[in-house]
Amino acid sequence: MSELKLGKLPDRTPVKITITVAPELNTALQAYAELYREAYGEAEPVAELIPYMLESFLSADRGFARARKDKLFDGSSRAGTSARQQARRRAAETNDPSSTAS
Repeated sequence: MSELKLGKLPDRTPVKITITVAPELNTALQAYAELYREAYGEAEPVAELIPYMLESFLSADRGFARARKDKLFDGSSRAGTSARQQARRRAAETNDPSSTAS
């Protein structure tokens, strides 16, 4: 089998997520969709905008990016929670003066 520069593509099967939002958030999302229409001349339903809003939010969250880079959490299983808890315990032990031997 030949080695290609491009690796095997990841699973791209869409996943449907249903959420309930507060009325205030719904109003804000509708207002955002209206501003989007005014800015770009094309109306997009809120449901079409939300995935891109979430993607933008997650990519701008430095703490989340750092945790994923450090492999403390990748979102794939509960194993990330355990690793994150272990990292917090190690950090607490390092910063706790009573845990050091004299």
